[in-house]
Amino acid sequence: MVNSSRTIGFIGLGHMGGPMAANLVEAGHRVLGHDLVPGLLDAAAAGGVEPAGSSAQAAAAADVVITMLPAGRHVLALYREEGLPAAARPGTLFIDCSTIDVADARAAHEAAAAAGMRSLDAPVSGGVVGAEAGTLTFMAGGGEAEFAQAEPLLAVMGRKAVHCGGPGAGQAAKICNNMILGISMIAVSEAFVLGESLGLSHQALFDVASTASGQCWSLSVNCPVPGPVPGSPANRDYRPGFAAPLMAKDLGLAAGAARAAGVDAELGLRAAELYAAYAEGPGVEEDFSGIVRAIRDRSRSLRPLTAPEGGTA
Repeated sequence: MVNSSRTIGFIGLGHMGGPMAANLVEAGHRVLGHDLVPGLLDAAAAGGVEPAGSSAQAAAAADVVITMLPAGRHVLALYREEGLPAAARPGTLFIDCSTIDVADARAAHEAAAAAGMRSLDAPVSGGVVGAEAGTLTFMAGGGEAEFAQAEPLLAVMGRKAVHCGGPGAGQAAKICNNMILGISMIAVSEAFVLGESLGLSHQALFDVASTASGQCWSLSVNCPVPGPVPGSPANRDYRPGFAAPLMAKDLGLAAGAARAAGVDAELGLRAAELYAAYAEGPGVEEDFSGIVRAIRDRSRSLRPLTAPEGGTA
């Protein structure tokens, strides 16, 4: 139990929000939850979340309001059109954990401030597994006082929280991080497909790269081929995990930010294109590491008939 419990309004109880809210309940906080999907609300209630009839009802009784929503338009609809901040008590802290555009995050801060509220943008890394285990990483943007107030709650839902700067800085850190992740997963996947074509086993390549300069999270934790890392989605027929459409969304945000800022992000832009195509096709219900199969399929059409056969899928 926590030493000082709070009443928290939690809006958005899906694959990420549901486990996050449950961890807050387990830590001794009162959580008033709302979601437009009745089944998600019922599942959260089974974990101790008190159902609220509306997002405004959840916010009205809360000390802190946390939102975890699919896109910026959903966040801004709540903050602007539906007037969620105005439903809360003056000075309530609003924490948006959604992954959205930096400009949308700053607009949400402005809407909260106009209603007399304080706010943070605090997107997360760690996926559903991290949400369930309470091991997420939070990247926070906003004031130092707001971050200090939020930090005990973030510590319940995650194992690391970093104050990245002012409004929108958390979202900036998130899209930069996931640009690295998307590019590295494509690189690791291409290396395994190349290794297969050269007769190299998956295990041999993993044993070398995981202890050499090729080591990275996409290899050592979320290895895109079955075998070397038993817990990776590749050993569950690429069930997410971190779904490919979510990676495509994050890379799209990074690509848009790069273009707007005039940054020569050639690999980031190409990764966004590859994941957009994969997520709209076979990857629509797969983990983002499943892009190795798309790379393998395209490679078969390019491979000379005399090319050596390597590892198996």
